[in-house]
Amino acid sequence: MNICVFLSAADLDERYTRPAREFAELLGKGGHTLVWGGSDVGLMKVVADGVQEAGGRLLGVSVEFLAAKAREGADEMIVARDLAERKRLLLEKADAVVVMVGGTGTLDEATEILELKKHGHTDKPVVLLNSAGFYDGLKTQFRRMEDEGFLPRALTDLVFFAEEPVGALAYLEESQGIQGPARP
Repeated sequence: MNICVFLSAADLDERYTRPAREFAELLGKGGHTLVWGGSDVGLMKVVADGVQEAGGRLLGVSVEFLAAKAREGADEMIVARDLAERKRLLLEKADAVVVMVGGTGTLDEATEILELKKHGHTDKPVVLLNSAGFYDGLKTQFRRMEDEGFLPRALTDLVFFAEEPVGALAYLEESQGIQGPARP
């Protein structure tokens, strides 16, 4: 499975890097391909390292103004003209999406895929990995949107909130009919 991960390129605390590294290792061991923003810095580097070390493939989609930060040695690297094209290519190459911790760029990417799902333009599974409760406030906001009639589909049809990496990958594999490794 090609799993797109939207996440920060910032250097972050262990409470965020630990679950990201754990998810990356699970992804790689599962034989999946990481589709990500292509950067070799911060949390993006942590995830790419983990996937590659665990035997997974790397498919990066960088953008011209960040090309100097693109990871050397990725299995495939595409350089988009601008952020809009990058986002389109990331989603196009992916079978599923995981949203990890991040800033405004990550939030933009997350809301775009959810908007596409809301309107029936994609049925790709989307997981929001809520490491260290980072997205608790967003989860509350989404529930309010659902409760007050702003979402034409159930929130559970749009996104799965996972508290731990193992639950995130299990959900994705089940949604795609993939039998994952036996879990304790």
